[in-house]
Amino acid sequence: MRIGEVLDSKSHGDVVTIRPDAGVRELLAALATHNIGALVVSADGASLDGIVSERDVVRRLHADGTVVDTTVGAIMTALVETCSPETDLDDLMRTMTDRRIRHVPVVDDGRLVGIVSIGDVVRAKIGRLEFERDQLDSYLHQG
Repeated sequence: MRIGEVLDSKSHGDVVTIRPDAGVRELLAALATHNIGALVVSADGASLDGIVSERDVVRRLHADGTVVDTTVGAIMTALVETCSPETDLDDLMRTMTDRRIRHVPVVDDGRLVGIVSIGDVVRAKIGRLEFERDQLDSYLHQG
């Protein structure tokens, strides 16, 4: 299974982004409004400038307590692990587990096309395993 298939199965295809110059208050409002744990940071909604998560907010708050009065660009992760729609699901799952990453932007020809969370990856993996189980069960009960 490829990551493009995971993106296709998600109910909403739009990636919620935030500008690097947006305030952290705006970030917190967007995370709460969309009930998500991370946003792609993008100046134009198509390029990838970084990613910012709840963890980034907490780490900055712990470090110096100034998180609410700063910008997204000041707390975001700039070196972002990405994948393409052609990335194998198992390969991405391994990368996410090894690097302890919960959200991975999907980029195709330099353009942001989606984002997958560890929940999306696990849900797809379980769906694939259930399908295979059902196929084996059907095969065994033919006859």
